[in-house]
Amino acid sequence: MKRLIGVLMAVLLGIGVVGCGSGSQTAENGETPGTVTEEANTNTNTETAEVEGNGDQWLTVIPGYGNEAGEYAKGPNGEDAVPTTEISLTEEQYAQIREKGLKAAMIWAGASEWYNAMTDGAKAEFEKMGIEIVATSDAQFDPSKQATDIETSMALKPDIILSLPVDPVSGTRAFSPAVDAGAKIVFADNGVNDYKAGEQYVSIVTGDQYGMGRAAAKLMAESIGGKGKIGIIYYDVDYLVTNNRDNEFVRTIVNDYPDIEIVAMSGFSAENATGEVASAMMTQNPDLNGIYVSWDVAAEPVVSELRAGGYKDCKVVTMDLGGNNDLDMAQGGNVYGKVADMPFQIGETMAKLAALSILGEDAPAYVVSETVSMTRDNMVEAWNQSLNKDPDSSVLEILGK
Repeated sequence: MKRLIGVLMAVLLGIGVVGCGSGSQTAENGETPGTVTEEANTNTNTETAEVEGNGDQWLTVIPGYGNEAGEYAKGPNGEDAVPTTEISLTEEQYAQIREKGLKAAMIWAGASEWYNAMTDGAKAEFEKMGIEIVATSDAQFDPSKQATDIETSMALKPDIILSLPVDPVSGTRAFSPAVDAGAKIVFADNGVNDYKAGEQYVSIVTGDQYGMGRAAAKLMAESIGGKGKIGIIYYDVDYLVTNNRDNEFVRTIVNDYPDIEIVAMSGFSAENATGEVASAMMTQNPDLNGIYVSWDVAAEPVVSELRAGGYKDCKVVTMDLGGNNDLDMAQGGNVYGKVADMPFQIGETMAKLAALSILGEDAPAYVVSETVSMTRDNMVEAWNQSLNKDPDSSVLEILGK
């Protein structure tokens, strides 16, 4: 699920973007997540904050810390979240949709295992509904290409558009041909500026950001036996998805695990620079028992630094499946656990919401998928739950599967 790779690529090119794991147009504080200044693009914070003890001082470090707490994170416009398990169609509704001879287009921001799973989930539902998929595109995290993809797909007159917008700012104009044509638009992860659910689009479907943060905290506690010292390497950009996950991780550690001490927090804006962040953190805190990192690809340089420095007992917990870290986990290395959302389920739900809207049914504005936690003990099961497929063959070989 590496949608954040493309977000960062676009950010580094100076484009204001929201896209990943897990975001949305506007945070609770009115700022635009995913929009990064040029200075932020080129500077990674390698200075590690250090404070004696474990307490509330850590709760106001990460961007978006003021977003309203609760069981679920709120939507971009303060909408209450509804779980995907509450979205369904009756057999009668499936039959009604099949009679309409509808067409759909899937206009994604990028390409990865995460996008593939989301596509497969949507395809499975569209097949049940007799809906023809007339276009599937990958914008390569280029807002201009996504605008062109939208125009190209509209020539095929789709009734439904599923999309993860690259840029919430230019997306307002880019999606206007689809809005003007009356297509039912369902977004994954992000919306676009000035669009409202029930008007320009149907709904946004994303991961359970707070749930993922809580699950990661539980994995961290398991990995170090419920006590010890940890560091946190967080995404230091206004980006709703990661901000919510990172902040909920911190809140859960502080509130629920009194024997775990946060001793260092460092931010990054470029995922390939996290290695130097980890190196500085370990130099200052060689007795760290664990490190949390915002997402999988950003954790890879951290794992490399730990391995190179001989810190074999320092455990890493992160978000998303796939990549070299799964191999490290299978080998019993530094990576102890990961948390992921359910892109296959997200794709299924997006298709269902579009169909319900076409049938004139009410559709919730903000929907969140279930969460899966993965350790070495359940890697195959977790991959199938989240991505609807097995892990890489090299992982299966090590696991003896």
